[in-house]
Amino acid sequence: MIIIIAGILFAGLVSVILVGAYLRRLVPAEHLSTDSKDAVKLALGLVATMTAILLGLLVSSAKSSFDTARSEVIQMSAKIALLDRVLVLYGPQTADARHALRDSVAEGVRRTWPPDGRHPASLQPNEQMGDAVYAAISRLGPEDDAQRALKAEAVTLLTQLAELRSLVQAQAVSSLSKPLLIALVIWLVVIFLGFAVLAPPNATSTLALLAGAFSVACAVFIILELDYPFAGIVRVPSEPMIRTLDHLSKETI
Repeated sequence: MIIIIAGILFAGLVSVILVGAYLRRLVPAEHLSTDSKDAVKLALGLVATMTAILLGLLVSSAKSSFDTARSEVIQMSAKIALLDRVLVLYGPQTADARHALRDSVAEGVRRTWPPDGRHPASLQPNEQMGDAVYAAISRLGPEDDAQRALKAEAVTLLTQLAELRSLVQAQAVSSLSKPLLIALVIWLVVIFLGFAVLAPPNATSTLALLAGAFSVACAVFIILELDYPFAGIVRVPSEPMIRTLDHLSKETI
């Protein structure tokens, strides 16, 4: 879907370039004098500057959203590993809880990062598997102060994991402002239309404009990809969770 949007933007800008080339033939010669071109270039330069600033803001916003999701995934993997370690220290009574934790993590990885890459990521947690982990830990009967402290720590870590999981799901919506995106597209149309009218009718200028349109479309593609960190080509890496899952699988065999 994201690549389709970027393709539509590129096709639209190419159409604008062709329209500008057609309008160039219709504009009277006196309107394309040196003074007129200088005035138009000044106006287009102002629009281009505003467009560059807006593009930078959108990239920064999307990158911040992506980095936040990546940081939350890393925190989740670290807390899962710590929770498993706490259960190991508690004793062999936590075997059921550790198996339930491993199964819950495996299900979460499978839903968030589908192995075939064709199905969309599902950030909706499997509540039944999560409840099974909580129930297994709650059933533990501490025999001394050390086990009571470890059980309390396990419950705290499990609560923090649930909060992080809910936060990741809540932040999965787009953080980009639609009015800003619309303004960006309008300014791009103005820029490419103006340059197409002013550019000399030769292959070099046409290729330069096409290269600019392609670059802008790629920039929008990157912005949209970063804004949806669990979909598309640029995704939050699954390696931290995979490594944690591998460790859980080895420890619980």
